[in-house]
Amino acid sequence: MNGRATILLVEDEVALREGICFQLERAEYSVIAVESGESALAAVKANPPDLILLDINLPGMDGLEVCQKLRASEYHLPVLLLTARGDEIDRVVGLEVGADDYIVKPFSSRELLARIKAHLRRERRRGESSAEPLPTPEAPAPVTFDPLQREARKDGDLLDLTPREFDLLNVLISHKGQVLTRDQLLEKVWGYDFEGESRVVNVTIGRLRDKLESDPSNPRHLLTVRGVGYRFVL
Repeated sequence: MNGRATILLVEDEVALREGICFQLERAEYSVIAVESGESALAAVKANPPDLILLDINLPGMDGLEVCQKLRASEYHLPVLLLTARGDEIDRVVGLEVGADDYIVKPFSSRELLARIKAHLRRERRRGESSAEPLPTPEAPAPVTFDPLQREARKDGDLLDLTPREFDLLNVLISHKGQVLTRDQLLEKVWGYDFEGESRVVNVTIGRLRDKLESDPSNPRHLLTVRGVGYRFVL
């Protein structure tokens, strides 16, 4: 990632939007600020940012719908949801539709900037790792896995994986047979530790099972080790 990273901020509350813009610009980010979901989609199409800060409770098209539309398109950039305290259901749904993370209002500028930095660093590492050929981890016979092309196929059909889902599958396949804790997966895939973020792992595992397993309710490959974490087996 060269130069200043560009952050798209989608927030309809004027005071909060201006305050976040001030903090981001002081941290030397380029900022595009909009106040609606429709404007957010238009901004991404016109000039794709490096990361999106997306309020859930927007007028008209809400943040969840914006995130869903982004994931259904060719844009696979990091999306951090801004949510109100107590909106746990919305946060879970947000993760299910493909958001990478969430941050609960009110939040400190230090927490916000740390979270942004972690996600941008992760994206940079992903870009660097995809620039060189990598060994292909073993996978079940019906599944082919190509980390260089960032593709996974089941029975020859390309799986529609988000960047985070792909990274998580890559780590699990690369450690085939080993039990990885939620904290280990957070460190390897999300690149940082944050209280409560084990839910992100659980939700992403659930999405992977829906796409990879023939019977997600009775998985054969992505197994839960109760009270510990997950492992991948043939």
